[in-house]
Amino acid sequence: MTSPEYGETWVYESLVGTVPGLDISARTAVALQFLGFEAAILVVATVYDLPAAVLPGTAAVVVATIGSWLMIQFSRTVRDLPTPAAYRRLLFGSSIDVVLGVFAFVTLVTYLFVVEPDSSGQSLVTDLFGAEPPAVAIWLALLVLWDVVYRIGTCWWASLVGCWRAIVYEFDPATTHRYRRADAINIAFAAVQLLLVPFVLEDSLLVAVLASHVVAVVAVTALSRTLQ
Repeated sequence: MTSPEYGETWVYESLVGTVPGLDISARTAVALQFLGFEAAILVVATVYDLPAAVLPGTAAVVVATIGSWLMIQFSRTVRDLPTPAAYRRLLFGSSIDVVLGVFAFVTLVTYLFVVEPDSSGQSLVTDLFGAEPPAVAIWLALLVLWDVVYRIGTCWWASLVGCWRAIVYEFDPATTHRYRRADAINIAFAAVQLLLVPFVLEDSLLVAVLASHVVAVVAVTALSRTLQ
C-alpha cells in the first residue's frame, strides 16, 4: 500500500507503508487484517475449547477492520482537499490519536480485570474464557481490543481537530461541502463501535460508554459542521 510521506498518515497507514518490500493496496491490507485476526481467534477457540469467545471476538475483528477501511477513506479524503498545513500536521503528525487510544485501553483493561469482577470473581472475561483463562487467549483478546480502542482514539481526535479546523479556517462552499463529507465518514467510524453493544448488554457501564462515545462524536462533528 503506497502512502504519503511519514507524518501525513495515521499510525496504521504508516506501519503498513513502511514495511520493507511490502507494497500492497489498502483493500488487500484490510483483508489481510481481517483474515489474520479471525483465523487466530478460530484456532485459539478450537485449541482451548472456548466457543463463547468466537462471536464476540469476530465482532471485535469486524469493528476493527471496518474502522481501518474508514480511517483510510477519511485520511484520503482529507489529503485530497486543500488542507492547511497546520491542520494536517495536527491531525496526522501529533500522534495524539495513539495517546488517546493508550489511555482508553489502559482504562478498559483496568475495568475488565479489576473493577468489573464481583466478589465471586465472575466477570465478562470469565464468561468468555472461563475461570482460568488461557494466557494465549487473553493475549489475543487484548491485541484485538487494542485494535478496536486505538480506532476509538483516532475517531475522537479526528472529530476534535475537525472542530478546531472549523473555528480557525474558512473555506469556499465547495471545499466546505467536501470537508463535511469527510466529517460524515468520521461519524460512521464512531457508529461502527455500536456493533459491540449486543455482546456487552449485561454490563450497563460498557453499553453507556459505547453509546456516549457515539453521541459525543456526533455532537462535536455537528458543532464543527455548523461553525464551518
